[in-house]
Amino acid sequence: MKIIKRNGLRRGGFAGLRETRLVMSPNLFRGHREAGTSTGIGKFCYLADASFLPHGETRMHTHKEIDVISIMVEGRIRHEGSMGDGHELLEDDIQVQRAGNEGFSHNEINPDNAKNRMIQLWMIPEDQEEPAAYQKFKAETDKRTRVYGGSSDQEKTFTARTMIDVAHVNAGDSVNQPGRSLVYVTKGVGSYNGETLREGYLIDTRDFDYKAKTDSKLILAYET
Repeated sequence: MKIIKRNGLRRGGFAGLRETRLVMSPNLFRGHREAGTSTGIGKFCYLADASFLPHGETRMHTHKEIDVISIMVEGRIRHEGSMGDGHELLEDDIQVQRAGNEGFSHNEINPDNAKNRMIQLWMIPEDQEEPAAYQKFKAETDKRTRVYGGSSDQEKTFTARTMIDVAHVNAGDSVNQPGRSLVYVTKGVGSYNGETLREGYLIDTRDFDYKAKTDSKLILAYET
């Protein structure tokens, strides 16, 4: 088991956003990986824990050959872009933007006077010929919600062998994932394998089994 602690990494950012990067795949960032970051798992190549400044925004920019997952942890953002334009993300909302062979442009805006918090993940699509597309989810209370990945015979999530789930775990309950996984704790405190895990910890391990000491929220990445 390897644990990467967000608060031990460099805090950076751009435009109206401040972020800490915890996953930076060498396949994507080559010689520009930041020290101490994870290399990812499967097609999961990037994770940033970000806060927007009051009325901050990313400014309109374009992504190609990448799928972008945005998970709202605190506050809200207003989404502008070539897909899903006009949507608002509140706490526990998740949007997934698939670049496909078209790419997409987007701008995420904090409409409020207070800071907010959003986790952004990047996935390398397995099929670049898929059309660009947009999906929106709500992480379910006391449940585990699949937001990315799955077989081609379902349409709820975009097809991929690398899965992304968002789990809400009540104090005293557990969540587990067999095999290798990357897990990011976005809220709460729990234990696993004799270690205390808390908000801001990224865990790279096998046969993960988290017991929540307080109400917790986790992002799980794994392959099938």
